[in-house]
Amino acid sequence: MLNLGKYNLLGLQVNAIDYEAATALIIQAAQNHQGLTVAAQPVHGVMTSVLDQKYRYRLNQFDLVCPDGQPVRWALNLLYKTQMRERVYGPTLTLKVCKAAAETGVSIFLYGSKPEVLKQLQTNLKQQFPNLKIAGAISPPFRPLSIEEEQRYLEEIRQSQAGILLVGLGCPRQENWAYEHRHQLNCAVLCVGAAFDFHAGNIPQAPPWMQRGGLEWLFRLFQEPSRLWKRYVLLNPLYLILLFLQTLKILPVQRWARQQRY
Repeated sequence: MLNLGKYNLLGLQVNAIDYEAATALIIQAAQNHQGLTVAAQPVHGVMTSVLDQKYRYRLNQFDLVCPDGQPVRWALNLLYKTQMRERVYGPTLTLKVCKAAAETGVSIFLYGSKPEVLKQLQTNLKQQFPNLKIAGAISPPFRPLSIEEEQRYLEEIRQSQAGILLVGLGCPRQENWAYEHRHQLNCAVLCVGAAFDFHAGNIPQAPPWMQRGGLEWLFRLFQEPSRLWKRYVLLNPLYLILLFLQTLKILPVQRWARQQRY
């Protein structure tokens, strides 16, 4: 597992990395057919790891945990003086990886979301990156899979010989899936969150000024209030409180990071 400047944020080990370095590592792993697990974590992901010890342990085994949200980047700069200039936003990283894959001849595979979303996503990606090789796409049913289904999907991914697997199952399902199957796949596995819906045109993204100001959560809350209100109204203030306590060095984050194996 790579290290590359991991920093403890509320018990979660987050990399201080930029788009260029993250993309280069993903492409390198893809070209060498090596396993690499990558997740981009916003505040919601960090707080899920705070509240779920099993999830936190699993994320801490990932090779790269990128600071997806601006408040995550700000926290790393505040606590560790990392001087990061920008976050590594999952949907943007997805496009940068696809662009690099098209330029280097690396093929990608799409796993997650709905069939109609995957179909439109492939069309949009090919329009933007004509040379991009899409080796396959799977929309698994939104329920626990049988062992036979799981193995059939894994075998289809392996047979495609894709260098990069983009997983869009939503947090924490996608990260748990990547952790459980990371040793069965010899490719880079990138958990991309809502990137499939965004790039398929299914869900609008927040305006750039809101993204820069760390207000993307507010935009998404107005878009899907009934689904997201608990995530943002409850978890965002708790994140700020816990971050304040970590800044004062009275939060046992080192102990949080030492956990049993799952």
